[in-house]
Amino acid sequence: MKLSGWGRYPVADCRLSAPRDAVELRACLDAGPGIARGNGRAYGDSAMNPSNTISMRHFNHMIAFDPETGQLITEAGVILGDVIRTFLPRGWFPPVTPGTKFVTIGGMIAADVHGKNHHCDGSFGNFVDWIEVIGPGGEIRRTGPGEALFEWTVGGMGLTGVIIRAAVRLTAVETGWIRQRILPAPTLAATMDTFETAQDATYSVAWIDCLSTGARQGRSLVMLGEHAALDELPPRAARRPHGPPARRARTVPADLPGFVLNRAAMRAFNALYYRNGCRKAGTVHVGWDPFFYPLDSVLGWNRIYGRRGFVQFQCVLPLAESYAGLSSLLDAVAAAGQGAFLSVLKRFGAQESRFSFPMEGYTLALDFPVSRRSLAMMERLDEITVAHGGRFYLAKDGRLKPNTLHSADPRAAAFRAMRQDTGLVREFSSRQSERVQI
Repeated sequence: MKLSGWGRYPVADCRLSAPRDAVELRACLDAGPGIARGNGRAYGDSAMNPSNTISMRHFNHMIAFDPETGQLITEAGVILGDVIRTFLPRGWFPPVTPGTKFVTIGGMIAADVHGKNHHCDGSFGNFVDWIEVIGPGGEIRRTGPGEALFEWTVGGMGLTGVIIRAAVRLTAVETGWIRQRILPAPTLAATMDTFETAQDATYSVAWIDCLSTGARQGRSLVMLGEHAALDELPPRAARRPHGPPARRARTVPADLPGFVLNRAAMRAFNALYYRNGCRKAGTVHVGWDPFFYPLDSVLGWNRIYGRRGFVQFQCVLPLAESYAGLSSLLDAVAAAGQGAFLSVLKRFGAQESRFSFPMEGYTLALDFPVSRRSLAMMERLDEITVAHGGRFYLAKDGRLKPNTLHSADPRAAAFRAMRQDTGLVREFSSRQSERVQI
């Protein structure tokens, strides 16, 4: 069948199987080099193998929970939203979450996802106590922090084996409400100053206007958040301590035509969004769903970019290079006239890892409709990133060239060498791993 990631680019014919247990999974692995696939929310081709893509949708059981420690033992195919639905009423929430709840636990580990709280809590791997991985020969190995298999698997994009179970620690919360504060920032410098002075905030993220230039370059709406205590909620919210009722999701019924996202429309949208954000500046209580997952309220939002799909550019720049690098990236985007509908900036804290994406600095994510112009512009963004010592997020990538990845991240060569030395390169591969030569 034809498969793609969430960006709907690239698309490839893939042989897809869906084993129901470890015995069937081993048989799939015997068929040749393969890659596990969760809910298909990686943006590019990291969960696609033309000859052997293995769906983990049947590994979808939560096995055990310890209410004293918050440890959840779960199969890898469990969807994050189901974890929230099950455990938020009991006073527990994911310790780290990406921008969608429609991801699997196994995918979160393989991509070592980060959230709005990386500056203080790090990435998802910090909250994984152990994982069980099926490797070469069908052997199931349990591994934990400090062990080589664990450290390479967390952030290893499924290329060290198939994660089948994991033990992860949830975070205790009193309510499902978030105390949100919106802070408009008129320039890039002001945006970064706001992040730096808000280091004690649990959650921080900014929508950034990627088309404004000159004195308004980098103007943003910075959003800070804290889990709200029950006694601070207004009476109406306190009657629903787990958050407001679930929103009725809207659906994008068809691919939008390409002219909808032209430069003039994007500039007008950015200006309007910024003005509306300024009017809403201040502190309010919002539900967990709109705070963490605003895009999940629009099913099929990836169709907004048209039938060709979209690509995301996401890099992280080291702290000392962040201002200069971000300014150059925004200059390049504005000059190309390829404004992004979704532009997100976050502050990362320090992190050392074998192959995970984050490092201390700033991460910028930009979405662009697929076209020759946008792909050419993204190569320019790649050059700027490498020149400023940055690196790229493989969970969002669908078009990096191997020399770009290896120039940006010397760990890629070590990862490939490990896979060659252990024989993993002959057992697990994806279109992405072949394309970027890891």
